Amino acid sequence: MAAAPPVVVVGAGQAGSDTVAALRARGFAGRLTLIGDEDTVPYHRPPLSKEYLGDRAPARDDDRELELRPASFYEDQDIELVPGDRALALDRERGRVVLASGRHVPYGRLVLATGARPRSLPVPGTGLTGVLSVRGLADARALRAALRASARVLVIGGGFLGLEIAAAARTSGAAVHVVETAPRLLPRSVSTAISDVVADEHRDRGVRVTTSRRVTALHGDAGGHVRFAELEGGERIPSDLVVLAVGAAPRTRLASDAGLAVRDGILVDARLRTADRTVHAVGDCARFPRPGGGDLRLESVQNAADQARCVAAVICGEEVTYRAVPWFWTDQYALRLQIAGITAGHDRTVTVGDPAGRRFSVLCFRDGRLLGAESVDRPADHAIVRRLLAADHPRLTPDEAARPGFDLKAHQRQLA
Repeated sequence: MAAAPPVVVVGAGQAGSDTVAALRARGFAGRLTLIGDEDTVPYHRPPLSKEYLGDRAPARDDDRELELRPASFYEDQDIELVPGDRALALDRERGRVVLASGRHVPYGRLVLATGARPRSLPVPGTGLTGVLSVRGLADARALRAALRASARVLVIGGGFLGLEIAAAARTSGAAVHVVETAPRLLPRSVSTAISDVVADEHRDRGVRVTTSRRVTALHGDAGGHVRFAELEGGERIPSDLVVLAVGAAPRTRLASDAGLAVRDGILVDARLRTADRTVHAVGDCARFPRPGGGDLRLESVQNAADQARCVAAVICGEEVTYRAVPWFWTDQYALRLQIAGITAGHDRTVTVGDPAGRRFSVLCFRDGRLLGAESVDRPADHAIVRRLLAADHPRLTPDEAARPGFDLKAHQRQLA
């Protein structure tokens, strides 16, 4: 029997680490190489904008609790882990990856799990000391140290990342100001009702929230440290620390330079294959077909882990397609928001639960079909909607959900 062709995974984040682990779990016996540009063992990223920044986080740089798997796992599973060596180019003709060290790594199958990078803010002053963004562990270490030394923190961007950082900064005792260009927080992620609850939670905790305004410049002192931000209209916000949280862009250069199609992500089919069937893409960098039409790119742990398992199955010869139900979560103060499905584009919502007590769910529909749910401290609702969405035809209409006394648990029991 011929030996299995070597598999190389570029990108040692959640998607990359889970891909090599899933391949070994499925019995793949060929050579496995995992290449990462950070000089670390693959680690969990979600804590970096949450508890890692808080007072309970260790002051030392011993971050082993963040590791997805211990370093010994890769050795025990005969996986070559190559940290701190950036992939410079793909030589598709010869089937190899060219690394910054000069090494050429041959592959029979290649998985791109290159992730995403923080988007820049195109205004003067972003190069000042005290202006930070967060994507990796080194960024989070720098931000944690800066938070401890800063009394006034400005967060530019009212998405999940920015608000998690704002919550951590406020919990640490800083005066915090969040500026978002859209009319409300989380504008591309959640319904207006959920956005309002999140904004109220931050304001109740003492965070100043400004929407529908743009930062036009950052200004520093003679030593080059940021001191205030200027908004359109001239308002100045004094700041010892400015955190840029204006979104992330997929890392697609390797793919595009190699002639593979990209469009806000590396384009793949339902089996996570590019047009070159020896090259796959998974996780934050991949744009994949959406069941029912269109395509999308997701930045979430769930998507990274599920796509890793799917691509491992495809490489091992299974006839599978990627159809996992997306889900997300964020923790801010004592508030937990969970989202099941993709709720953007809804044309009707139905609220169940107790909005006044901030324990409720917003069910989102389009053309009478359930798209998903946004749940505030209602984990049971979240779990039920995920199961409904996993069915080909989720049997719940907006009229049913809007009936007095409607209960998701009872509805699920009727469908069982």
